[in-house]
Amino acid sequence: MARLAGVSAKTVSNVVNDYVHVRPATRLKVQDAIELLGYRPNVVARNLKNGRSGVIALAVPELDAPYFAELAHHVVQAAMERGWTVLVDETGQIQDGAVRARERSVVAGIREHLIDGVILNPLALDDADVERYGSVPLVLLGERLGSRLADHVAIDNEAAAAAATRHLVGTGRRRIAVVGAQPPPFGHSARLRLRGYRDALVEAGIRYDPALVVPVLDWRRQPGHDAVATLLALPEPPDAVFCFNDLLALGVLRGLADASLRVPEDVAVVGFDDIEESRFSVPSLTTVSPDKRAIARHAVEHLARRLEPGTWTPEEVRVGWTLEVRGSTGG
Repeated sequence: MARLAGVSAKTVSNVVNDYVHVRPATRLKVQDAIELLGYRPNVVARNLKNGRSGVIALAVPELDAPYFAELAHHVVQAAMERGWTVLVDETGQIQDGAVRARERSVVAGIREHLIDGVILNPLALDDADVERYGSVPLVLLGERLGSRLADHVAIDNEAAAAAATRHLVGTGRRRIAVVGAQPPPFGHSARLRLRGYRDALVEAGIRYDPALVVPVLDWRRQPGHDAVATLLALPEPPDAVFCFNDLLALGVLRGLADASLRVPEDVAVVGFDDIEESRFSVPSLTTVSPDKRAIARHAVEHLARRLEPGTWTPEEVRVGWTLEVRGSTGG
């Protein structure tokens, strides 16, 4: 290649590695030679030379949950732009007793020398686990650990939940139920969303009624469907339901239909996550829409910074969200 371009091997290396101090005319000659010969740089060899594998891990609780599948798609896209490969792992739900052990394994690097860094959405991990087991650069998503040992990328769950509740209040609803509360020490996102819901009720002068809060460990369709029977058995059933994710909301929509109740005329429904399925339900689902693409890009960007030499201070990154108003609340 160097002979074809009429330059030294060092100059070819400088062009391939995108060094800035190469004359434009020389760069063009080398690039023409690369194109003519069909050369592709050996990314693996380059990474090994830098002491890296070129592989990062993304660990989420459930691979079959649409929100995490969509998020993984965006992480892979952002990582590909840096020439990285993403190893995707599943850690499990909070009712699974092994979830904490699997999350510890992830922050320890899964297997030694396999990955350069980790993007993790934890459920059971705590700050002591990060300090004790963390051996690779780490970026956390979702659950807030109160950690100052790793970057954290998330939306403002409390503000988003308050906005969803205010929207229901604005449609004239007063008996607003919640599906998805979770007990400590797990379910931090659920507690933030419950706090936002309560704050919005107080702001509207509506009394908080614990009977309207349905705890659910597994945020899937069936528990949402089952929650409807619990709520309709109350002496005063709700006129709206705020679900802490879209899968619960889809289950609630089906439960209300099975009970011959109309949405939104009899009961309005709001979800959280804006998964693709929410746009095609009947009626379409009003939901909080986190900017999943931005979450992924910030996570990959901060992981890249952690891989650079030097000291760093972990950052708390807040990503935007919107409330997508659709048919389930009369939008």
